[in-house]
Amino acid sequence: MDLEVLAVDNDPLKVKEYSKIATHAVQANAVDENILKDLGVRNVDHAFVSFGENIEASILTSLLLKEIGVPIVWAKAQNSYHHKVLSRIGVERVIHPEREMAKKIAHHVTNDNIVDFIELSKDHSIVEILASNKFDNKSILQLDIRNKYGCNIIGIQRNEETIISPAADQLIHKNDILIIVGQNKDIERFEKKGGQ
Repeated sequence: MDLEVLAVDNDPLKVKEYSKIATHAVQANAVDENILKDLGVRNVDHAFVSFGENIEASILTSLLLKEIGVPIVWAKAQNSYHHKVLSRIGVERVIHPEREMAKKIAHHVTNDNIVDFIELSKDHSIVEILASNKFDNKSILQLDIRNKYGCNIIGIQRNEETIISPAADQLIHKNDILIIVGQNKDIERFEKKGGQ
């Protein structure tokens, strides 16, 4: 995306792999404050910390990055305790990839029409749903999804075309991907009753 990326890892094989996609890839111990300073991380706008199973290294590196002055630090957490510690030391966003993927898979398993699922908060999400025969050649106004289910269609993806903020008279065709936002309970109701 035309951004400069510095990748740091202790494993030389990973550094070699990262060198193909990062602007700079360095073999170093990210838990060492002097090494981080020598690498110039104080000039980094956004840092991502992902240490696999090493919770201690994750916490120490996140803390060092915040103390050095990196404005935005995101870190991967292994569990809820790890999450609490990362939040308390000032990490801006704590990521649980396994939990997030499990939620996506659960939505795919419960509904064949789900293409993707993005959790915005604990109560709100964006979901991509494949339009079924039930939607074919009907307008957004005719379907009345907002009044029936409390959800909003914020976009439609049709082949290579993406329609953002579609008008009420926009026709939907079978196999369009509907991008829907709403409260999770409303989206679930729509998935069960409206999207089939």
